Amino acid sequence: MIQKILNIQTKRISSASLILFGSYLFSAVLGLLRDRLLAGKLGAGRELDVYYAAFTVPDLIAVLFILGGISAAIVPVFSSYWVQSKGESWQYLANLFNILATVLIVICLFLIVFAPFFVSFIVPGFSVGEKDDTVLLMRIMFLSPILLGISNIISSILQLLHRFLVTALSPLFYNLGIIIGILFLLPFFGLVGLAFGVVLGGFLHLLIQIPVFFYSGFRYQAVFNIKHPGLLKTLKLMVPRSLGLAAGQVNTIVIVAIASTLTAGSVAVFNLANNLSLMMVNAAAVSLSTAVFPVISLAYSRKNQQEFNQKFSIIIRQIMFLTVPAAILLFVLRAQIIRVVLGTGKFGWIDTRLTAACLGIFTVGLLGQALILIFSKTFYAAHNTKIPSIISIATVFFNIAVSLFFVRFLGSFGLFRKILEYVLKLEGLGDIRVVGLALAFSVAATLQAFLLFLFLYKKLKIIRISEILISLYKILLAGVLTMVVTFFVRQVLVDYNIIDLRTFLGVFWQLVISGLSGVFSYILVSHLLKSEELKTIKTSFFRNLGL
Repeated sequence: MIQKILNIQTKRISSASLILFGSYLFSAVLGLLRDRLLAGKLGAGRELDVYYAAFTVPDLIAVLFILGGISAAIVPVFSSYWVQSKGESWQYLANLFNILATVLIVICLFLIVFAPFFVSFIVPGFSVGEKDDTVLLMRIMFLSPILLGISNIISSILQLLHRFLVTALSPLFYNLGIIIGILFLLPFFGLVGLAFGVVLGGFLHLLIQIPVFFYSGFRYQAVFNIKHPGLLKTLKLMVPRSLGLAAGQVNTIVIVAIASTLTAGSVAVFNLANNLSLMMVNAAAVSLSTAVFPVISLAYSRKNQQEFNQKFSIIIRQIMFLTVPAAILLFVLRAQIIRVVLGTGKFGWIDTRLTAACLGIFTVGLLGQALILIFSKTFYAAHNTKIPSIISIATVFFNIAVSLFFVRFLGSFGLFRKILEYVLKLEGLGDIRVVGLALAFSVAATLQAFLLFLFLYKKLKIIRISEILISLYKILLAGVLTMVVTFFVRQVLVDYNIIDLRTFLGVFWQLVISGLSGVFSYILVSHLLKSEELKTIKTSFFRNLGL
């Protein structure tokens, strides 16, 4: 029974998107629980800074070789083999597995040995003891890229074969492993327990997919051919993309390095706020772009330009339809969200205000982050990884420069700082420079999305401008009303003493009632404007319920 459920094939993009959307929402709940446990047990201090800093280099390896580089390259190559010969496609994949696993093991062993060298550059603001702790955690976490490397390739292939359910469950198990580390390993082993929880999450991420992968037809083959045409094509597509992703990860490392020189807890505040904003991106943009990527890859391989263009336009509009109201709600209710999600244990009031401010800033670039995903994947589906990589590298340099500028600018008490303090309610706080890192990140994301859009239109000529602009007009109109209604309901609940904000339940109900009011108003206005995106979602939902 379990095997049949996990092997369910989902061939409609709408159905696949709903499955992925549901799984990302559930994964987001686990992610919120994970961050709440971390914030409550450690607070926004150096211990949590150490934990997030230890992720940087392992994440660089994971992103460089796996999450974007290999995954973005493997689907177009595998799909081209799959159309011609299933036997050749499995042989190509087995060869790729063997070579990738070998390369990852060698690289991770090398980095484990030289971890102290990297940590000295990554966290210059840490003390000697804090750097030693970062080294220890980082060395343990280097096991994770190996597990996630194999697992994410499997996910890419299973999605191409329309088995979205099991790939949707794997992130849940990853978060579950980390939560186990927080609850059961941290009390006994200290911060080391958190690192082992990350490794456990990577193992569970892989474990759940293996049976379905073999059921789909894969059989291990002891091949190791570095001259295989498919491997060479994968590397050709992978290298530019990997360089672009590496630049993005270097950007994260630089942000951590800058944050390590600020007030203790700045690394944690930035990451906790970023995690919350990324959950919305994952729930909307990642689910949709992941579902459409195999489809547009196959359409491009079959030279079906009409299907390619149509799917692209639909997904862009759906992403905007979901991301814009999410960004609005996150901004208006940012303080309530932080208090409900993270406001416990050692996570203090100053931590709450700074994290809420960073979350508010991240919402400015939320649509940009969402669109980057689908714009980039459209280039990958067309076997073009150079353009998005060049743009990524350029915007990373821009982000680093702007980060340094904003941090220095917010270190003084000028007009710009006073405006941010007023808008984000940061009056009375001493060091708010971490907000500058979030602001630079959002500005860079918006710029990157714009440049990708521009080059996508020039190179592929597939953007239906009129359709997108009409949808954007309706979305923004509904979004403005959503902001007004949400803000009004939020204030009425307080001004008329309907709820008590001194209690957790009071803040929780303020968040829920205000949020639902905003969502309802957005749906109502979208319905009155006859939004095509709302119709698509309703049709897909009822179809998947069999109604």
